[in-house]
Amino acid sequence: MPQTEHQILDLNGIQLSLYSDGPTQGPVVWLLHGFPECWYSWRHQISALSDAGYRVFAPEMRGYGASSAPHDPAQYDLITLCGDIQAAMDLLGHTQVAMIGHDWGAPIAWHLALLEPERVNVVGALSVPFGGRPKKPAIGMIRELYQDRFHYMLYFQKPGLAEAEMAEDIPRTMRVMMHGMSGTAGGSTLVQDKPADARWLDDRIDPDVPPQWCSPEAFQVYVETFERSGFHGPVNWYRNFERNWERTEPLAGKQIDQPALFIIGDADPVGELESYTIKKMPNVVPRVEQHVIANCGHWIQCEKPEAINQLLLEFLNREFAPKVTP
Repeated sequence: MPQTEHQILDLNGIQLSLYSDGPTQGPVVWLLHGFPECWYSWRHQISALSDAGYRVFAPEMRGYGASSAPHDPAQYDLITLCGDIQAAMDLLGHTQVAMIGHDWGAPIAWHLALLEPERVNVVGALSVPFGGRPKKPAIGMIRELYQDRFHYMLYFQKPGLAEAEMAEDIPRTMRVMMHGMSGTAGGSTLVQDKPADARWLDDRIDPDVPPQWCSPEAFQVYVETFERSGFHGPVNWYRNFERNWERTEPLAGKQIDQPALFIIGDADPVGELESYTIKKMPNVVPRVEQHVIANCGHWIQCEKPEAINQLLLEFLNREFAPKVTP
């Protein structure tokens, strides 16, 4: 485990659990995790970046671990989630940062780049691209396409169901999720051919052990994260598509002008689902550089840590040189 510092910040109406490492005067890099993950999913990057002289901050996002996990879904919209990180930067005195996110952390990073063009000098995203504000909420389009078929995002809209199912056996849930979206997966946990009223993970085979890329010690950190906070907070992130669309109206049509990095695994099911957005991305993120990692699934920073660390360090060393105040 990285030799990290830990603190709890009171901000934006919640408590935010925050881990940090690296020289105190180093350039600041934020690492935002996704679902169902935890700050420790960045363990390889925290070590590599701090060793390279960067000051790294990895929060437990709202709803996870030791951070507050409100039950009201309305407290998990994109602008509120961005507000957690903005308030943390205010408290810590951050004026120039690199913002990197994976999975759900990626939309937060992208939107922070839009909201904070002066403070977010560069932005990076793993697995989830940015295509600008859609013409209508994505959940509406999914409902039209999957009227009589199962889709996990539609299942997540029903209060209480997904979080209860996932909490029934947390180690099994994590094993199924990790294997189901890894580069060696036998079938994605996202797109499944079954009735709309089915449960999510019942028909998935439990591999009994974590993937090779997740040591027993690391797996235990994931399990303990959700034993502590449950799954209602993480699932609530998915219950805000309409609210996200409404609250991001002022950002419609805006480009992300900062240097940007996008990385995805060639076996990540998100790549197929978001293929149109990936192609469209240079139109709204004109300075983006894109990389595809071979033989890699969705848990990209853990499956291929050496490749990710190399790309991150090359990008940051080239594009992120904070201005020195006289």
